[in-house]
Amino acid sequence: MLEQITATRYVTPLREGGSLPGVVEADDLGTYVVKFRGAGQGRRVLVAEIICAELARNLGFATPELKVIDLDPQIGAREPDEEIQDLLTASAGHNLAIDFLPGALGFDTLGREPDPVFASRLLWFDALIHNVDRSWRNPNLLVWHGDVWLIDHGAALWFHHNWPSANPRRAFDGSDHVLAPYATELEAADAELAPRVTRDLLDKVTALVPDEWLADEPGFDDPQAVRDGYVEHLLARARGPRDWLPGTATAAAAGRERQGSIGGFWRATREENR
Repeated sequence: MLEQITATRYVTPLREGGSLPGVVEADDLGTYVVKFRGAGQGRRVLVAEIICAELARNLGFATPELKVIDLDPQIGAREPDEEIQDLLTASAGHNLAIDFLPGALGFDTLGREPDPVFASRLLWFDALIHNVDRSWRNPNLLVWHGDVWLIDHGAALWFHHNWPSANPRRAFDGSDHVLAPYATELEAADAELAPRVTRDLLDKVTALVPDEWLADEPGFDDPQAVRDGYVEHLLARARGPRDWLPGTATAAAAGRERQGSIGGFWRATREENR
């Protein structure tokens, strides 16, 4: 499980996105960007944040440390914005804390020539997790202490908003990806990263998601069944065929949609990858 901490002070809202995250201080003396379970996008955004950030970390990318933060809604009682007070009230209990990187700068390809190997690895990773939110308009990359850090994966794994439509061979459109023009080593990135996405690794990262954020998911019996759904989907995507990669000649085959029950989807992917 992720380390659990308690919020001690709500510092300020971050009005850079629709979910209205906030900067919060905690009882471990740390400062965090907190994403709230009561935000309009719901708890699935927090699930995607954990799975994708921890998977990225295990594949060698720099990502801020994550913790589960307990929030007493009274902590924002002095906040004059009624919208924020409503958000904190709706988010009582456990939320997601992302380590705040003080002094970090936004990534800009005009000021920093991207390394083709890094660009290719990142495009591969974003394609794997269906991350549609890494465009030149909003790279969700920070430069801190000389490294490029990946942030904000809440828009990834978007298939979990409609599980029966999940398709592990769905093509990824990388045309809007901020590093697509520099990703000239995609074949090498695929050869390196695909074998590293194992069942053990996926079991490890999905186990970090709190049960309460997976409970009562439509179509699943219990939180572990939801975790298994993520594992099966990402494992099938990594094992291939990987015609979902941008620029592959057979990408049209990714249009095959698996219809029917979630259980049928799992059985089909397991049979395909035996």
